[in-house]
Amino acid sequence: MIARVALGGLAWLTLAYLAFPLVVILGASLTTTEFLAFPPRGLTLAWYGRVVADPSYVGAFWTSTWLAALAAASAVLLGLPASLAIARHDFPGKAALAALLMSPLLLPHIVLGAALLQYCVHVGIARTPLALLVGHTVIVAPFVIRAVLPLLTAEQRALEEASMDLGAGPFQTFCRVTLPLVRSGVVSGALFAFISSWINVELSMFGTTASMTTVPVKLLNHVQYQVDPLIAAVSGITILAAAAAIVAIDVVFGLDLLAERK
Repeated sequence: MIARVALGGLAWLTLAYLAFPLVVILGASLTTTEFLAFPPRGLTLAWYGRVVADPSYVGAFWTSTWLAALAAASAVLLGLPASLAIARHDFPGKAALAALLMSPLLLPHIVLGAALLQYCVHVGIARTPLALLVGHTVIVAPFVIRAVLPLLTAEQRALEEASMDLGAGPFQTFCRVTLPLVRSGVVSGALFAFISSWINVELSMFGTTASMTTVPVKLLNHVQYQVDPLIAAVSGITILAAAAAIVAIDVVFGLDLLAERK
C-alpha cells in the first residue's frame, strides 16, 4: 500500500514537473510588463491582442497549419503503402529501402534543408509552397512508417487471407480488415507527423519567404531583436491549439485507441 501511494505521488510529481514550463509560458504571456516576467506582474490579454492584430503572425499560423496538415496527410498516403510493401513482400533491396525511408530520422534537418534548397533551385521550385511541403513530408513520413509497421503482424496477415478466402477483394479487405487493425498506428503517426512539421525550424528556414513564414521561423526572427511577452503569447496560442486538437482527437477517435498500440 505504501509503495503504491509513493509510486502514485512520484507519477503526479513527474507530471507537474513536465507541465510547469507550460504554466510559466502561459503566465508570462499575461504580464503587463514589456519584458518576460513570472509570476506575471498584473494580468492582461493585450499581448494576445497584438498577435491577433499582426497580419504577419496570423499568416504564420495559417502557413504552419496548412503545411503541417498537408505534410501529415501526405505522410499517411505515402507511409501506409510503404509499410504494407515492406511488411508483406520480399524483394531485392528491401532492407536498403527501409533504411532509406527511415533515414530522415537520423540526418540533421539543417543538412536536409540545404540539400532540398539546392535541388529545388535546380528544378525551379525553390522557396515555393510545393518545395516546403515536399521537405516537410520527407522528414515526417518516417513517423507514420514507424507507427504502422509494428502493427502489420503475421496474425493480421492471416486475417486478411481469411477475408479474401471468404470472397472479399483486395480493396474490400484493406478497408474492412487491414485499415481498422492499423488505425491506431495511422492516427498516432499522423499526430506525430503534424507536431514535427509544426515545430520544425531547421528545414523550414531554407524554404520560407517574407510572405510565407512558419510560426517557429517567425519566432526565431523575432527573438534576434527583442525578447518580450509577445513570444509567450504566440507560444500560449500554440499550447491552447494543441490542447484543443487533443480534445478533438479524443472525441473523434478516442485516446484509448492510441493507448491500445503495442
